[in-house]
Amino acid sequence: MSGLIFNLFIFVLASFVGFELISKVPPTLHTPLMSGANAISGITIIGALVIAGQVDQEFAQIIGFMAIVFATINVVGGFMVTDRMLEMFKKKDKNDE
Repeated sequence: MSGLIFNLFIFVLASFVGFELISKVPPTLHTPLMSGANAISGITIIGALVIAGQVDQEFAQIIGFMAIVFATINVVGGFMVTDRMLEMFKKKDKNDE
């Protein structure tokens, strides 16, 4: 039980620190930061697949599956946001106006 409380404490602390760090990022660095976060989430997907496939406990497999789903949503959403931000920097044709 104490391990669960400790892990929950680490999760909450990491959430607060992550929120504070992300809120301080200037807009010009947002796109490169998003690309790096997508790479990290890709690594998370691989790790979750490995862990979910190796454990015999059903609860651990469910948690691993949820990690796979959330990391996949994060990667897809990150690429969509990055693509949308890069569209803002493209020059518009005179015919489009």
